[in-house]
Amino acid sequence: MRGNQTSVTEFILLGFGVGPRVQLLLFGLFSLFYAFTLLGNGAILGLISLDPRLHTPMYFFLSHLAVVDISYSCNTVPRMLVNLLNPTTSVSFAGCLTQTFLFLTFALTECLLLVVMSYDRYLAICHPLRYSTIMSWKVCITLTVTSWTCGSLLALLHVGLLLRLPFCGPHEINHFFCEILSVLKLACADIWINILVIFVACVFTLVGPLCLVLASYTHILLAILRIQSGEGRRKAFSTCSSHLCVVGLFFGSAIVMYMTPTSSHPEEQQKVLFLFYSLFNPMLNPLIYSLRNAEVKGALRRILFKE
Repeated sequence: MRGNQTSVTEFILLGFGVGPRVQLLLFGLFSLFYAFTLLGNGAILGLISLDPRLHTPMYFFLSHLAVVDISYSCNTVPRMLVNLLNPTTSVSFAGCLTQTFLFLTFALTECLLLVVMSYDRYLAICHPLRYSTIMSWKVCITLTVTSWTCGSLLALLHVGLLLRLPFCGPHEINHFFCEILSVLKLACADIWINILVIFVACVFTLVGPLCLVLASYTHILLAILRIQSGEGRRKAFSTCSSHLCVVGLFFGSAIVMYMTPTSSHPEEQQKVLFLFYSLFNPMLNPLIYSLRNAEVKGALRRILFKE
């Protein structure tokens, strides 16, 4: 039986099962969101690089978060837009696995960066006198490099386990990008090891980091409530609430997708949830940080109205 099976060399992304008119509408809407994502995160990067007042650890980590968001979108959205115009466009097997690897790398790196950013806020608010000593530039760079390295290595582990599986047909992925769970459904072998590794990885990269973030913000909240100055409390809340909004959006959608039974989410619902990763979250992050952060708004005013 196995000898009559042919190896799959390319996949077809089915995308969104809608009519041609709706596809054109989604193409225009997603193109607009994609442009806002690139402009918003590019503006954050530009402000941080141009304004010396933003050359601090907090904004150093924020600049890497913006890089991750841009990378997210560039990895998944262009292929999704092409697929909306031409649903029969295929992607090679190597190209599909590359997209899976990059998506996992950026997702895992963002998990770790959000933990690092919460640790930075914890030190700044709970230990302000020792902040500059503990959070030195050497520590900042070490934490950032560690986040990117761990994200890449974990993604490589998932893709390595994926490569050992035979794919002999069908070759249609019911998704708008090569998401790992959707690709695994096409494997012609038992995938229990892959599912187990994904679940264990989620415990360490989603549940664990989320618990650390919540623990950090519990201490931060208690410290803010002890601040006597109303202006001081307002400033602390403004910087921390922005990060909490991003954490809620990212970890909420991730845990729903990877930590709950797959059968509880219809495939079309899964696609909508994954839009938060590739499109909505990257677009909303710069808006959240700019609208709720006085320092970012101040930097924008200084750049725009500089004589």
